[in-house]
Amino acid sequence: MTVHFVGAGPGAADLLTLRAIRLLESADTVLYAGTYLDAEVLSHASADARLIDTQHLDLDQITAHLVDAHERGDDVVRLCSGDPSVYSALTEQKARLDAADVPWDVTPGVPAYAAAAALLGAELTVPEVAQSVVLTRTQARSTAMPDTESLARFAASRATLVLHLAIRHTRRLTGELVEHYGSDCPVAVVYRASQPEQIVLAGTLSDIADQVEQAELTQAAVIIVGRSLDAQAPRGSFLYDPARERRRG
Repeated sequence: MTVHFVGAGPGAADLLTLRAIRLLESADTVLYAGTYLDAEVLSHASADARLIDTQHLDLDQITAHLVDAHERGDDVVRLCSGDPSVYSALTEQKARLDAADVPWDVTPGVPAYAAAAALLGAELTVPEVAQSVVLTRTQARSTAMPDTESLARFAASRATLVLHLAIRHTRRLTGELVEHYGSDCPVAVVYRASQPEQIVLAGTLSDIADQVEQAELTQAAVIIVGRSLDAQAPRGSFLYDPARERRRG
């Protein structure tokens, strides 16, 4: 049988892909991260499925459940919050499954930053304002960041910056970003985008830390920084420019 790594999206049960729903409906065992998912997501699972919340399990314990399920002949869904391509520990888990000769595949999901941008009604790549989006995180009690991926290096580009796993360090991080973006640069913080308890905070680098502390946010939030959040494009996108020559046929 197969272990399916499935992107559960930002949390809302109706933001899973059709493929993800089909896999959940047919799975015998479902491992999920209870910290980040709305319980409604699990409503897609079979009533007979074995459900395992992994929020208090280490990687060895999670792998043991995956291997045990495979040996029972179960089809397994390993739900990952957002999309498995970002901060999902996919690389570590698939290496362990390869070592145990357990087959696996991956189904993408809606990433948290995309759900946050949709909630804001924001395009993160506005012509002549920002054409790049940097997805990164901060380092505290976590895996070390590569030397070449300092926040200052990314900020110097003035690209739209999306910070994951960083909400506890908002004040320190915004202080570091002011030099590059300016204190009046727009910032949005989105907590549990698409879920019933979602919270949206909008401000600037000068005041967003105060808002985060007042709201007592400590997890499950993304921080988006950049002029694209309130920009009006100086001119239209070249893609849709009426003067652009278009191929026919």
